[in-house]
Amino acid sequence: MIALVAAMGTSYAQEFEKMDKSVLDAAYYPQNAAKRAFAKTDADKKALTPKIRVLYSRPQKKGRDIFGKLLKYGEPWRIGANESTEVLFMSDVKFGSTDVPAGRYSLIAIPTAKEWTLKLNTYNDGWGNYTYDAAKDVASVSVPTQTSDKEIEALSIVLYEKSPNLVHLKIGWDKTFTETPITLK
Repeated sequence: MIALVAAMGTSYAQEFEKMDKSVLDAAYYPQNAAKRAFAKTDADKKALTPKIRVLYSRPQKKGRDIFGKLLKYGEPWRIGANESTEVLFMSDVKFGSTDVPAGRYSLIAIPTAKEWTLKLNTYNDGWGNYTYDAAKDVASVSVPTQTSDKEIEALSIVLYEKSPNLVHLKIGWDKTFTETPITLK
């Protein structure tokens, strides 16, 4: 009985973590996939079946110089804060020009002023780039940077259909964004 009371006291002593400054968010393709249960028809539900999901933390700009300063050009970046950004492909895809099997990957960027090289890596559940190992890259694509008319305060990711079976992964922060093609198979 004493052991039970002691164990109960230990479980109640655990404190909840404070809310992180860079909240975790998710981007889906199709965009409303997480809300498919609310679709009116079976066809609408089927159309909202998730094909790609990206989980990432959303750091804020907070007046800082981001690209070339906070994020050094030519160095790997986890595309966000905290844990490595994760992409889940529910079916096989083509990432840039590389065939990639369905699965869960970390997403790494190596930014420069004119382009980002995005890499899919098989190491998951890492913190930052501390566990990044280029030998575990399965695909890589370089895409040009573009300039946004508006400042993007929080790192943002969206997946949208560019054309049938061609999804663009759009990543933006500060006044910079990129778009990476992903072909659904």
